Amino acid sequence: MPAEPLLRALTRMRGLVLDDQVLLRAVASGRQKGQTPRWRRVELRYVDLKGGRHLQMTAYDDTQAHISNHAGAAAREAVDALLDEPFGNWHVETVTETHQVRVTKKLEAMVHTGDRDTGSSAESPPDEGSGSQQDRGHDRKKPRLLPEDDPVLVAVGISDEQGRIKPSRQAKYRQVEEFLRCLGPAVDDALSSGRLRTPTDQDPLRVVDLGCGNAYLTFAAWAYLSRVRGLPVHVTGVDVKAQSREHNSGLAARLGIGEQMEFVQGDISSASLATAPDVVLALHACDTATDDALARAVGWDASLVLAAPCCHHDVAAQLRRAPTPAPYSLLTRHGILRERFADTLTDAMRASVLRLAGYRVEVIEFVESQHTPRNTMLRAVRTSGTPQASVRQELDDLVRTWNVHPALADLLADRIGAGQN
Repeated sequence: MPAEPLLRALTRMRGLVLDDQVLLRAVASGRQKGQTPRWRRVELRYVDLKGGRHLQMTAYDDTQAHISNHAGAAAREAVDALLDEPFGNWHVETVTETHQVRVTKKLEAMVHTGDRDTGSSAESPPDEGSGSQQDRGHDRKKPRLLPEDDPVLVAVGISDEQGRIKPSRQAKYRQVEEFLRCLGPAVDDALSSGRLRTPTDQDPLRVVDLGCGNAYLTFAAWAYLSRVRGLPVHVTGVDVKAQSREHNSGLAARLGIGEQMEFVQGDISSASLATAPDVVLALHACDTATDDALARAVGWDASLVLAAPCCHHDVAAQLRRAPTPAPYSLLTRHGILRERFADTLTDAMRASVLRLAGYRVEVIEFVESQHTPRNTMLRAVRTSGTPQASVRQELDDLVRTWNVHPALADLLADRIGAGQN
């Protein structure tokens, strides 16, 4: 996949975006080296309104979405303004193809184009003679990042043999989709900022899922990054159970992707990998197993870490044993509030420790809270900067005030230095 002049690639994408008979969806995200676009992410698609067909633009900043509709010359001006923004990635889906444009450090374009019928689409193509209100409706459902009939979803039991989501697995499919919505932008941003190296066929992006279990998210990550995004990728799943390794390895072999996915039996804290990973996933590892996973990621100097913690028993137990500092007794008097506070306190301390270890950290919503109470995700990107002294002071003050100690700080003591209890 040789690089080409950026202007030429963007001009080609402009033609596709402005063709209302061809475009299904376009997404601009990430940033070019040393520059930051006005918007964090912008999505474009055509909608049929009372005044005719319009190009709908949904622009996301850090807090909300801004929706605008454009027709005719206004649409061309809006697209040209977007193309002038220093976005690091463009993802353009047409009725027949998917185009992925990634801007390199040298401000050249790496373009990958694939057929939509290979599973590289986030949504189904319009029916013949498209343009109906059903296809271009203003209130259309959120597009899918991994089609329901993807072979991976069928293999892991989320979809049936006809490619339909099983009624009993709707929640799992929703979780897959929301996970991919976290993973995609995180990878885009890390690639465009240079924090994550550009993968090649000879040296693919290496992803490890620690505590993968039945691996439905592990397989989904491979399918999305490899087939939808067109990235060379190798995924490894780690789980303590031999049964998981055998089962998941068998699925990968039956899917014909055994060379691109492997499964290893072992503890999170000690599992051996031949090559250190670029991206580390730890999804719903129980209690301090999440801390073990985060410590392994830091030890590997992983460029990107996505961790969705499960239970937080360790800090909850510490809160039960320690006297509650004034004037916060109401926070721990009732068991359910104490457990919820322990969740928040644990992840706040984890984020602080990761910052001390040289990572930029965001705490985001994984799955909407009405679907699961365990809906927090830590998203961490390794940086080359030195953490400010205030980061250490904030953590020390929090630990001292509540008389608790984060397990992750012990695991990374050599990396972050000694603090105060």
